[in-house]
Amino acid sequence: MIIKSKIKWVTLFLLTLSLLSLVAHLSVTKFSTVDLMQYSAMSGLHANFPNVADKRVRNKKIWGVVQSLELLQPYANPRSSYPVPNEQSNGFIYAKIFGGFAKIRSSICDLVAISRLLNATLVIPEIQESTRSKGISFKFKSFSYLYDEEQFIMSLKNDVIIVKSLPENLKAGRRRSEFPTFRPKSSASPKYYIEEILPKLKKAKVIGLLLTDGGCLQSILPSSMAEFQRLRCRVGFHALQFRTDIQILGHRMVERLRGWGQPFLAFHPGLLRDTLAYHGCAELFQDVHTELIQYRRAQMIKRGIVSEELSVDSHLRRENGSCPLMPEEVGVLLRAMGYPPRTIIYLAGSETFGGQRVLIPMRAMFPNLVDHTSLCSNKEFSDLVGPEAPLPLDLFQMPPAKSDEQLKEKWKKAGPRPRPLPPPPDRPIYRHEKEGWYGWITETDTEPDPSPLDLRTQAHRLLWDALDYIVSVEADAFFPGFNNDGSGWPDFSNLVMGQRLYETASARTYRPDRKILAELFNITRDNMFHPKHNWTLLVQEHLNKSLGEEGLIRHSLSSKQASFLSHPLPECACRVSSAEALTRVKGDDSRILYGGEDECPEWMQHGERAVSLAGEEGGKLDENEFQEYENDTEELPESFDSGGKTNVTLVWDQDEEMDPND
Repeated sequence: MIIKSKIKWVTLFLLTLSLLSLVAHLSVTKFSTVDLMQYSAMSGLHANFPNVADKRVRNKKIWGVVQSLELLQPYANPRSSYPVPNEQSNGFIYAKIFGGFAKIRSSICDLVAISRLLNATLVIPEIQESTRSKGISFKFKSFSYLYDEEQFIMSLKNDVIIVKSLPENLKAGRRRSEFPTFRPKSSASPKYYIEEILPKLKKAKVIGLLLTDGGCLQSILPSSMAEFQRLRCRVGFHALQFRTDIQILGHRMVERLRGWGQPFLAFHPGLLRDTLAYHGCAELFQDVHTELIQYRRAQMIKRGIVSEELSVDSHLRRENGSCPLMPEEVGVLLRAMGYPPRTIIYLAGSETFGGQRVLIPMRAMFPNLVDHTSLCSNKEFSDLVGPEAPLPLDLFQMPPAKSDEQLKEKWKKAGPRPRPLPPPPDRPIYRHEKEGWYGWITETDTEPDPSPLDLRTQAHRLLWDALDYIVSVEADAFFPGFNNDGSGWPDFSNLVMGQRLYETASARTYRPDRKILAELFNITRDNMFHPKHNWTLLVQEHLNKSLGEEGLIRHSLSSKQASFLSHPLPECACRVSSAEALTRVKGDDSRILYGGEDECPEWMQHGERAVSLAGEEGGKLDENEFQEYENDTEELPESFDSGGKTNVTLVWDQDEEMDPND
């Protein structure tokens, strides 16, 4: 009896403690706020870098400059006689530009070159991505939504006469469509403008251009028109400055990334629905994403943009280099190069088709994967877009379910008898497949027109791309997931790579060959149980070569055909004199791919020598004062079970053992 009584008291005591613990937890929950649990990417970075705010940590093997390109300097000034444009111009050119950020930027550069070629006055072009949206701020309209109009006009005053609008006596004629309008292709030649457009311009005094392909002048011009190529550089790299508040916020984002004392890498996935549909990469995705890509591809076939079959083997396209690298593949490549898991990676691009789901593997490899939403507050974004009128929300509503009686009645009315058996049930449609903008594909066969909220979001993407562009150009390293796609359209990654090449040619910009990388990834799949132990070395060799002259030459052959701004060499660069003899590399068309740059003027060479000496002194201080990342690779003497003896480089995750101060 005594034992039973003791057990009862112990049980009662434990129950009392449990009750008190429950009451304490409920009290804490009641007086706590949700803000305590909000995710903050910057606080996550702080956990990884607790004591490096005042240190600059840099591993030269993965962050160092490309020494072979240090002699290249930006130089887009006119080389020959270049008179001020004649005030007695042949007429006015106004233009409407359709498309996203990359097409807008490339088209404006072509427009200025055409205006100079025809001795015409250019009216500030209209950006349709913003003007067709009725819900954006009244403070910014068309061109000024992205760029600084005054800066654009003043920077080019010695090249082209630019006005903000047509004279009053010509505006009415434009509204009545009295002036000829043309829709030139991006491959239009100077001869086309001289013979076809110029006579009509002189006659009508006003012409209109509708630009949909990301340009209106062929990328590669004859050597006699090198000054027009340099004019393109002055437009793209100097005159086209974002409006002031975009620049301030963009550079503030760069400062926040550098505030942790660590270099950072910018990565643009290039996963756009249009490019995926154009190249037939639907099978790289699953479920509703595949259907959405195929629907867009069917539209392109109907419009004559694509002249192939609807269904193609996406895996063969991937092996041919026509499909983008998936984020998990880029993560593996960066780890193979030696980038530690704590590396800060900035995710650029306003659209990543597939959403966060396709980024999960890369985020697992690199937890410090951040984007513009991680670095900016909602107030900063609202100040950037300006005051906007509220729009009705696109609230998703599930369609009402049909009862058994309704289904039977529908079956009775379905055509004359005898009728075939009803089709088997389709795959189940999950709720998450209906809740986004893509929900229409599970209900109808046609994509609905964009709602006012969709149009506003498309305009906002221009601002997001502008911020990403600033950060990508300033990044310590840049890795494109998809560029040189062969569609003939300019793309975001190519423009970033071109500006980085122009401003700082020695900056670490990867130019991978996706076909070679696909072969390397196939090795890991075909030899899953007996992997090639030199795979990491092969990846490092290819990516290191892509940084230098070999990557530049290959990039020129593949990208310059579509966009001159992606490879502004040799026209827009000069070379600091050196003792080494330089070999000119020419393509099959006798075009100079590399090595044909002019020698820099004397005043530039003196400046570069001073900077070089200062850099050498600073480099000596860096080696003594700052320490690098610990090397994440370990050399093993011999491989095992590989049919031969080779040196092996394995990547070990030592983050938990590494001290940030080391």
